[in-house]
Amino acid sequence: MKRRIVTAVLAAGVPLALAAFLLPGGAADAAVADPAGSPCPAVPVQTPAGTAVESVTHELNPGGTIHGTGYLGGDVEGVPAFCSVTVTLTHPGDGDHAKVQVWLPQTGWNGRFQALGGSAYAAGDNGTGLATAVKQGYAAATTDAGIGDVVDTSWALSSSGKINTALLKNLADRSHHEAAIVGKQLVQTVYGTAASYAYFNGCSTGGREGYQEAQRHPDDYDGILANAPAINWDEFEPATLWPQVVMNQQKTFPTKCEFDAFNQAALKVCDPLDGAKDGLISDPQRCTFDARKLIGTKIECDGKQLTITAAVADVVRKIWDGPRTTSGKKLWYGLPVGADFTGLADMGTNPDGTAFGKPFTVPAIWVATFVEKQPAFDLSTITYSQFTQIFEQSQTEYDKLIGSDDPDLSAFRKSGGKLLTWHGSADQYIPTQGIVDYRERVEHKLGGARQVDDFYRLFIAPGTVHCGLKGSSNDLAALTTWVEQGKAPSTLAATLTNASGEMVTRDLCRYPLVSRYIGHGDPAAASSFRCVSPSHH
Repeated sequence: MKRRIVTAVLAAGVPLALAAFLLPGGAADAAVADPAGSPCPAVPVQTPAGTAVESVTHELNPGGTIHGTGYLGGDVEGVPAFCSVTVTLTHPGDGDHAKVQVWLPQTGWNGRFQALGGSAYAAGDNGTGLATAVKQGYAAATTDAGIGDVVDTSWALSSSGKINTALLKNLADRSHHEAAIVGKQLVQTVYGTAASYAYFNGCSTGGREGYQEAQRHPDDYDGILANAPAINWDEFEPATLWPQVVMNQQKTFPTKCEFDAFNQAALKVCDPLDGAKDGLISDPQRCTFDARKLIGTKIECDGKQLTITAAVADVVRKIWDGPRTTSGKKLWYGLPVGADFTGLADMGTNPDGTAFGKPFTVPAIWVATFVEKQPAFDLSTITYSQFTQIFEQSQTEYDKLIGSDDPDLSAFRKSGGKLLTWHGSADQYIPTQGIVDYRERVEHKLGGARQVDDFYRLFIAPGTVHCGLKGSSNDLAALTTWVEQGKAPSTLAATLTNASGEMVTRDLCRYPLVSRYIGHGDPAAASSFRCVSPSHH
């Protein structure tokens, strides 16, 4: 990875060039003509290896309020004017059309490049991440990988019922690698100098993409911020269908009120383990609350009194424990204690009063479309033994393609890159223990915690839901400081929401350290806690 000191001129902000620059490469280059008088220049694009450029479009966007597209939507206000360049790439023979968007601030560029990841089955950003990056002074890029929005997988199967492996490969890692090449190339061309540093920023699917970059393309980025990462994709996706399998097989569908009673009971037991009743479970791995302790307990639900049954407690216990084979072998991790059950264990009621399961869309699509290759597959019919077959088939077919869990980060370490991750302990969609498992495998592979901490640090955020710290932690600033000044973060400053819905500040602890109350001070303030070894908790 190339690092260059940003000159005083760049630091002050360089306006976009007003004429096209020519890159070497001959027939591999593609460009469009510059409209007369346009302040947003036409630029040539040199094709990454194995691709062809289908088109390049560019326009000046005045900024202001940027509206996020698609399912996620969202708005970002106060965005400065920027030049938007869209490069459509194809892989000859694959018939794909992957768009790379690059947004280049007209003034105030900070000399850095930032690429944005996606969500669920969307490979890239919907505009809000790009807008935020430009607002912060970055030149920014993302890619749609030639596929659809967050839950659109109409591209996945061919008319003959076979997986479109070319597009799945795009989603897995190919398109983001190409976006890094194209994005940095355009920065060099338009500004006349390379970006001083290149960063990747993503959560969930974006987090997975960040890890895939570190594993497969270690020279693409100086720093990777990969939060709540959807790594172990081939395992955690079927695993997160497990709560539905349990409810269907046990013929027991707890209400939200009943589920909440178990989380409240676990909180009552495990909250004080950090020395303070602050509405947060600081060390979930020490929370060994047994769901069966609630059997016979009376609770109030919608004005009615219910008694927790053994059947309901058994469903909760199995969901927390995670998927197992019929012989008891553990397949993957379960829902974290304290996480909202309704994300994965949602249910509905038929007109006749009978209950039915409502699977979370992302694992439902994965199992029906990618594993069974039948989008209309009836997930409610899956037995425990069939679930094991589905889980193992997912591993066999997709681990090498989209698993994103290779612990060999030696090439990324050698490149000088830094990898930073936080993951919420109450993540309702991606079991937190999956990233802990990965981190420990990296340590085993690369010589222990001390050696790994030199370039890769993990932080667990107590009580935090999936991607729940966006905008409420100093993660990107901590990463840039680490990359550019060599100061590794020992903690991450964050604002958390406790079980009562109150906002509290915490310094997230570097794994495996956990937060401990010092015995005095406001339990809502970060200054009242320190990071200690779990053995001293």
